[in-house]
Amino acid sequence: MSKSDDGISRRQLMKGAAATATAIFAQSVSRGVAGATGKTAANDTVNVAAIGAGFMGGADIRSADRAGAKIVALCDVDQERAAPVYRDFPNATRYTDFRRLLDSETNIDAVIIATPDHSHATIAMAAMQRGKHVYCEKPLAHTMYETRMLTEAAREHGVATQLGNQGHSFKAIREFRDCIRSGAIGEVREVHAVQAAFGYSRIGDLARIDDDHPVPKTLDWDLWLGPAPYRKYNPRYVPSNWRGWRQFGSGNMGDFVCHIVDPVFWALDLGAPISVVAEAEGYDPQKHSETFPASSKVRFEFPSRGRRPAVTLYWYDGDRYAPPRPEELMEGEESIPDPGWVAGKPVGALVIGEKGKIVYGSHGARGWRIIPESGMKRYLGGRPVDYEQSGPGLPDNVAHLADWLQACKGGDPAGSNFDYGGPLTEIAALGDIALRMLGTELEWDAAHMMFPNQPRANQYLHSRYRDGWTL
Repeated sequence: MSKSDDGISRRQLMKGAAATATAIFAQSVSRGVAGATGKTAANDTVNVAAIGAGFMGGADIRSADRAGAKIVALCDVDQERAAPVYRDFPNATRYTDFRRLLDSETNIDAVIIATPDHSHATIAMAAMQRGKHVYCEKPLAHTMYETRMLTEAAREHGVATQLGNQGHSFKAIREFRDCIRSGAIGEVREVHAVQAAFGYSRIGDLARIDDDHPVPKTLDWDLWLGPAPYRKYNPRYVPSNWRGWRQFGSGNMGDFVCHIVDPVFWALDLGAPISVVAEAEGYDPQKHSETFPASSKVRFEFPSRGRRPAVTLYWYDGDRYAPPRPEELMEGEESIPDPGWVAGKPVGALVIGEKGKIVYGSHGARGWRIIPESGMKRYLGGRPVDYEQSGPGLPDNVAHLADWLQACKGGDPAGSNFDYGGPLTEIAALGDIALRMLGTELEWDAAHMMFPNQPRANQYLHSRYRDGWTL
């Protein structure tokens, strides 16, 4: 039996991949086939355990509480980071090891996972194997293989799932989808997505990662590492810089593809790309392999889908690469709508159709509009634009958690369930692999989960777990 370069067996990597892909990509634009089993009655309260109670975990936990869930257990490896949430939910049982929580809390219906990317898969898989519904922060997983296996497991175990790209539950994204599908800008063949506000490159820290630092008394470093190969504690990893290190995070694409690409992925039924290629300045994939480029450009080619034409999607990171400025814009007019929390840096997308163009901001196509303004007025027919971001009476993140909780009770599958969120996450995973092989166009066979023209790239489909950890 052959093994890939990282020691993962070919049989392990490919197990179930072809069958899974066929099902996944046939359903990637629907609301999903794998819904809840109805283990929780429609009028019952959903008992939720949260694994990860820091910044994003705290937001998800409080949103779930506002949406009607009962928070019965909390787990975090960093007691200092979790302290504010612990104070807010004093009756919830506290754990440090998620495995103890899952083994001990027999009354939980569902689990929220808001840990660093590298531990998503092992936690989510353990929860689903126990029949628990799962809400997982984006990206769904750290590697292509993990993402595919979680998507398959959600269907196998019949649990309700939701990816934490909260913009998918906003009203604006549905308005955008309807606009695209109405033919208002004609067929779309080109999309430019950009995230220039935040950067996760840690190239400047590479020389200091072997420094000796004492582990904080409030942090269980071994549990924080989880399945990742052991390395010494360093404050350059935690609490907030782990996204910039390949061993733990997924960089800009992992953080934002599931937000920014989501609207076009849904509206255009994109599914899986057939090729990807990346370029970056000042980045050596070998020398800087621990982290990500400070700036990059990635091109994805998506095939035609039924009557829909092929689409080229460009992804831009950082300041060195930028999407074209539409000629339809007035002087001084923003090329990408400001999402409200980023000033002066584009975060969003430009969608080019044969009859017009649309620009939108991050997180659910915030501030989307047809350009020039005359095109928007013609589409609306005098009707005012209502860019309410979520459902009536449900602000921001709460709507997304509420959507999932309804699925947990036996309602319709959540909008960004793993049948949808898994393939969306795979786009980010492919882009990351392209960054490891700059300038090389990688053909992608989604059904068999492999790069037929560059077998060397297959080693990056998964990473090695340390002893004692399995998926």
